[in-house]
Amino acid sequence: MTRIDFHSNVPDKFQYACRLVRKARAANSKIVLMANRQDLAAVDAALWTFSEADFLPHVQASDALAAQTPVILTDDDAVELPHHQILINLSGTLPAHFARFERLIEIVGADDADAVAGRTRYSYYRKQGYQLNHFPAESHE
Repeated sequence: MTRIDFHSNVPDKFQYACRLVRKARAANSKIVLMANRQDLAAVDAALWTFSEADFLPHVQASDALAAQTPVILTDDDAVELPHHQILINLSGTLPAHFARFERLIEIVGADDADAVAGRTRYSYYRKQGYQLNHFPAESHE
C-alpha cells in the first residue's frame, strides 16, 4: 500500500519540494513531481537554481530522456511514467494514479485555499483506508 505523507503549512512549496527532492535523491530514489500547468515552469526553475552544491537532474515526462532521468516533472495525471517510487504532489488536486507509487508526498501551502484542498485530499485518503503521516512545516521554513 502506498505510504502517504502530508507536509502542511508550507510557506514556499517549490523550495520545500526541492529540499525533499534533494533528500530523496541522496537515498537514490526516483521522483515524479506533479504540479499544475502554470506552476510547472516555476518548479523547473527552482530545481535548477535551488542549490549551487546540488545537481537535481530532471526532465518533463514527455522528454526522450525521461526513462533515464531520476526526477520527472508533469502536469498530466494520465501521462505514462517511467518509474513509480515517489510522487510529490504540488498540484492541489488528487492524483488519479497515486496508488501506483510506493510513496506519495502531499505538499500543502500555508494559504487558506491550499489548506482546504489539502484537507479534502487527506479525508479522501483516510476514507480509502490509507495510514497518513502528517508533518506541519516549522515556522522558520
